[in-house]
Amino acid sequence: MWQNIAFIFMGLGVLALIGWAVQGFFMASDIPLLIRIAVGAIGVGVLILIGVAIKDRISKKDEFKGVER
Repeated sequence: MWQNIAFIFMGLGVLALIGWAVQGFFMASDIPLLIRIAVGAIGVGVLILIGVAIKDRISKKDEFKGVER
């Protein structure tokens, strides 16, 4: 139980630091707009891929029930 609480706090801390860095990156006026848009698109794509992977891992559908090994 304490291990799960520790992981939650570590995750929240990492998310806070990432949010602070992302906010600083996207609010910087010396970085060209095209670069900020490209980095944002890459970030959204990575988040979508991670979400799909987590969804597939949680659902655990066995599509090969009739196949023998």
